[in-house]
Amino acid sequence: MKTLFILISLCFGISTAYADNHCMPYAGEQLTFNVGWEFINAGSATMTVSTPSDKQYKIHTFARTNKFLDIFKKVRDTITSEGACVDGKMQSTRFDLEQHERSYHAKKETVFDWQHNKVLYTQNKKTDSYDVPAGHLNVIDAFFRVRSAKLIAGQTLSIPVFDSRKTYDVVVTVGKKTKMLRAPWGGHVECISIEPVLKTEGIFSSKGKLKIWVTNDSRHIPIKLIAKIKIGHIVGMLVDYKEPK
Repeated sequence: MKTLFILISLCFGISTAYADNHCMPYAGEQLTFNVGWEFINAGSATMTVSTPSDKQYKIHTFARTNKFLDIFKKVRDTITSEGACVDGKMQSTRFDLEQHERSYHAKKETVFDWQHNKVLYTQNKKTDSYDVPAGHLNVIDAFFRVRSAKLIAGQTLSIPVFDSRKTYDVVVTVGKKTKMLRAPWGGHVECISIEPVLKTEGIFSSKGKLKIWVTNDSRHIPIKLIAKIKIGHIVGMLVDYKEPK
């Protein structure tokens, strides 16, 4: 089980409250997911959005296995994504990942020096520099960017990202059918699916096929996430949602 960060990186945000400034996630939103493998409850993940200033944002994600799975593979992963609004667009500035997965521990830091078209990637106290044009996002910011877009059935979006030493475009396809799903605030809501093609791994999930069902309105709140792994599927369900302040 590796990254709910990919399952949860799908929790992107920007609502009508920021209709005039789509590059900024709105402060105060919090999403909590239950995560399961097939029919087994595996753990949870919480994502919180804050805005330290009018032109900056921070997205904090914490993923963990439950007490039962802690016996077999204890996971406590923390991700902090930071960015700024530059010329009306999202620009990642920093991405920190701390992984604690049983005996495996790692700390990875990514600094987007977009003014000089560089990215500095640090792991195990070793820093490498990469030539990356301004405008590239980390994977969490990329999905916030997708959520802010007007999603049209059958549409394909392409977002440039830098992740795990790689630069590539995340290609996202919008589904043509809608379905009704239960929302944590009560009742059912109409949802539309999006399918990003991921080329790197995240917390609880392997790279590969991923489908996210988001509300079919201007908020595009992620309600259900399904990721195919080597054996079976990982499923994330939104169980608690706090609106922007």
